[in-house]
Amino acid sequence: MAGVGDVFHGDDGFGVEVVRRLRDEGGLPAGVELADTGGRGIHLAYRLLEGYDVLLLVDAIRRGEPPGTLCTLEHDLDARPETTPHLDGRDPAAVLDLLDGLAGSMGVARPVGRVLVIGCEPAQLAERLGLSHRVEAAVQPAVHAVRELLADLTT
Repeated sequence: MAGVGDVFHGDDGFGVEVVRRLRDEGGLPAGVELADTGGRGIHLAYRLLEGYDVLLLVDAIRRGEPPGTLCTLEHDLDARPETTPHLDGRDPAAVLDLLDGLAGSMGVARPVGRVLVIGCEPAQLAERLGLSHRVEAAVQPAVHAVRELLADLTT
């Protein structure tokens, strides 16, 4: 499970905060690894080459909903990008594109079976420390959603 985002850009630090709370609270199912990848998506891509059944990402995602709205999505691993992939270590789609390229160049079969995302609609992504009030209020519900999803995946 990886929290993605940049804590220096307001609500973009949502995923990092969710991972921090999960780490502080403990009690995750056996076999679950927590990673605060922040903006270091390249490191995440290399780590994923080791092979994982499921990758759960937590991130701020713009979908046009009110700030603080949570969603759960499954990434289509067979979809090909419509444009040339860009290298942005904070963008999970770019990280997954990079992972595909790395795996192919190393002769590794698909290193991740499924990719799930718990996202939160951000209010502010400008340079600033700290989450907005609405996104901060969504952190604990997101922690709960992560725990429920992990329980379903590990049973």
